[in-house]
Amino acid sequence: MKVGHHVRRGLVIVGVVGSLLIGAASIRAAAQWTAASAPLAVSPTSAESLAARLADEEARSAALQAQLDDLRSGTSDLSAALDAARTQVSTDTATAKAMRTRLAAAKVRLAALEASLARARAAAAAAARGGGSPVIGPPPAQESEGETDG
Repeated sequence: MKVGHHVRRGLVIVGVVGSLLIGAASIRAAAQWTAASAPLAVSPTSAESLAARLADEEARSAALQAQLDDLRSGTSDLSAALDAARTQVSTDTATAKAMRTRLAAAKVRLAALEASLARARAAAAAAARGGGSPVIGPPPAQESEGETDG
């Protein structure tokens, strides 16, 4: 049995088209079966909703960046103030040390002056009792610390 060339070609074409139709029908059936067995519990987010959320997050990010810039500015201001305070404390410490030195020298001079006054009173009292005039001469030599009151 010999089949003609045209008939064979027609049968092959019908077979290929039939195979394609059966393949497409199986794919469609598989897709429906998958969709039916795994439905979406939550519908996907719309593009408008995503765009709105993105805009909100961008605004929040900009606000946080502004706060961060404010904090950096405040930190630099506080750092400058702290440096100024340290400088002032250092200056005050040096001034206090100089004042302590001057106070100690003044106390020594005051003690010498009080001793000199006590001697002068004693001499004046002795002269008043004895009737003679007191001899007032130069005060006894005082030890100098090298400091001047000034």
